[in-house]
Amino acid sequence: MKKVVIASKNPVKIDSVKSGFTKCFPEVEYDYMGASSPSGVPDQPIGDEQTFTGAMNRVEHIKLEFPDHDYFVGIEGGLTKVGDVYEVFAWVIVSSSSNFGKAKTSTFYLPQAISKLVDEGKELGEADDIVFNRRNSKTSNGSVGILTKDVVTRTDFYTEAVVLALIPHINKDLY
Repeated sequence: MKKVVIASKNPVKIDSVKSGFTKCFPEVEYDYMGASSPSGVPDQPIGDEQTFTGAMNRVEHIKLEFPDHDYFVGIEGGLTKVGDVYEVFAWVIVSSSSNFGKAKTSTFYLPQAISKLVDEGKELGEADDIVFNRRNSKTSNGSVGILTKDVVTRTDFYTEAVVLALIPHINKDLY
């Protein structure tokens, strides 16, 4: 059985990694574990570079903490300001002893009310909770689920990028 450690204890991120690995390697059995891991970037990363760095830092940390595992996965959500609103995305990194994969999710734009709260210093999940009168939405359907009425869940949003980050692991002879 192969061991996968996810640099998060967030059930959405863990489920998206499980889903991505199962889609790519249905014949392999995995043992999944979530672990807290520092990002080294602000709680709400702004911009591509901060967000990618956060995902990479999380992976590097869990590689040191769990060297006996086969795969190390970091997912970092971030925002980029476009005009007066924010675009939402995440970076996913999947590393092993022999390969390294990275992918970025698709993007979507936040409503003005949420963007305003982010400008005031709120993290996206907190801003969602305020605007939509919820609690801890970042561990459930998040912005993407709320805004699409769960047509695209937060797990779906991350799973596709997990699959794309697995490309070098699927095609080892090319990478």
